[in-house]
Amino acid sequence: MPVLTHFNEQGRAKMVDVTEKSVTNRTAVAVGEIHILPETMARIRAGSMKKGDVLAVAQVAGIQAAKHTWELIPMCHPLPLTGVDITFHLSDQPCMVEIRAAVTCSGVTGVEMEALTAVSAAALTIYDMCKSVQRDMRITGIRLLEKSGGKSGDYRAEV
Repeated sequence: MPVLTHFNEQGRAKMVDVTEKSVTNRTAVAVGEIHILPETMARIRAGSMKKGDVLAVAQVAGIQAAKHTWELIPMCHPLPLTGVDITFHLSDQPCMVEIRAAVTCSGVTGVEMEALTAVSAAALTIYDMCKSVQRDMRITGIRLLEKSGGKSGDYRAEV
């Protein structure tokens, strides 16, 4: 079993000291889905939701979430992100919006949590903007697809 680095000698949580780590280019890509009804999809595509352009607002929410991950996840470090890109793929079969977040930085720790947080916030924003027409949407499959940089090396999920 690997050593758990987020605990001190007393067994209490701590923020890991990354002072001695080397600065490297870090990337992470995460994905998730929100499953919706065809009627909800039609409104998203037509831009006819009362709250406005669902995907534009979700995109901004995802970017903001990535930038503020360190404020939401207790042991995350604040990072100088150099890029956040949120993309959407609308699928009719199954009826869903796939959300993908790609995050980059040059730093001493990875950006996996920022990518995952971006996807989560974008999905929650889509839910919030569409809940007046559908309450049974399902947010599923939020996961890390790939990451690079750092001493732990690269990771690519098996699809």
